[in-house]
Amino acid sequence: MGTFTYPIEITDLDERSSGEIEALVDTGASYTVLPGRFLRELGVETIGTRRLLLADGSRVDMDYGRAWATIDGEREVTIVFFGRDDGPALLGAYTLEGLALAVDPGAKQLVPAAMIMY
Repeated sequence: MGTFTYPIEITDLDERSSGEIEALVDTGASYTVLPGRFLRELGVETIGTRRLLLADGSRVDMDYGRAWATIDGEREVTIVFFGRDDGPALLGAYTLEGLALAVDPGAKQLVPAAMIMY
């Protein structure tokens, strides 16, 4: 599958501040990782730290919080990890599934998904 970016709007839980960012769609990533500076500027608060396994096999502890994510009019609260201030934005599987979206790799688009319940 080729990679592509997609716009995502992030809003703090109190809905006081929001911003849009282009994120690399990464279905191999469990969670969405956004530049820490971007999240702090929006007022997204950290609620904890989790140890994550990176693609290169290393492990890293990263802060995370919760925020509203909006893609193509679909909106849901999701977990967001605070990446490096100058790091890439990655849109992970947890957020995509929460918004009931799937990847159409040929069209490089996100499309509504029929979610499996059993």
